Amino acid sequence: MLDICLLGTGGMMPLPYRWLTSLMARYNGKSILIDCGEGTQIAMKKKGWSPKPIDIICFTHFHADHISGLPGMLLTMGNAERTEPLLLIGPKGLEKVVSSLRIIAPELPFQIECMELTEAEQTLNFDGFRIEAFKVNHNVICYGYNIVIDRIGKFDVEKAQELGIDRRFWNRLQKGEIIETEQGVLKPEMVLGPPRKGIKLTYCTDTRPTDSIVRNAEGADLFICEGMYGEPDKKQKAIEYKHMTFYEAARMAKEANVKELWLTHYSPSLVKPEDFMSDVRKIFPNSIAGKDGKSVDLLYSES
Repeated sequence: MLDICLLGTGGMMPLPYRWLTSLMARYNGKSILIDCGEGTQIAMKKKGWSPKPIDIICFTHFHADHISGLPGMLLTMGNAERTEPLLLIGPKGLEKVVSSLRIIAPELPFQIECMELTEAEQTLNFDGFRIEAFKVNHNVICYGYNIVIDRIGKFDVEKAQELGIDRRFWNRLQKGEIIETEQGVLKPEMVLGPPRKGIKLTYCTDTRPTDSIVRNAEGADLFICEGMYGEPDKKQKAIEYKHMTFYEAARMAKEANVKELWLTHYSPSLVKPEDFMSDVRKIFPNSIAGKDGKSVDLLYSES
């Protein structure tokens, strides 16, 4: 299960009724935050989640509405007596940006590790999941992210019995372990069926539509995508500032064959996103106007 909360849905500036865009995901004891604009801590507190156990923070880019909340977040973690290292992931220049922001958060009781993305597409593997970063098209270097949880094939009890594999090895083989025994080497593929569908979340914001987004979002269980403008007459403005309209996001969702689309990163001038959703759903029916605090548990399919 991948636990998702869209902490904030605003772009450019926080509003009394809308925090800046950020997302938190939790899986198997690990917590991942994507972007950390001003007000992220308040949104997190409102959700009832704590910043202390965050293991990874990914940044799409270094505009203030996506990173200005970091110093306060680090100080809160430090005040909570955190000692575990924190991994920060983001575009080239991350270490320099973080060092500058830490002028107001200089002393922390935990180590910060910065991992700078250098390729157009980059995969980072962790225990039980992976993060896939891919470049998008904004007026500064900007990345989208996938969080992917793979799922191994089903354990074939009859096959294991037929091969005479001792029951004490079954659990280890299910976990993908190769085991050396006196009778020979046991490999997971001997008793596991083909890999099953896992869980995939795609998140991107501050970009024009790109083929890389469609390709990387392919088949996602949830596609969280920028919808800066819902008003049809704002398309030229979206092009000029390299943002996206609701309708462009919906077309990418349809092309990528995702299960569900949540729109986010609204312009401050966009007061009621839902007013435009009927036209959006004509393009991609399973579209939702994201709201601060909107949550979902992404589960494995039954098969």
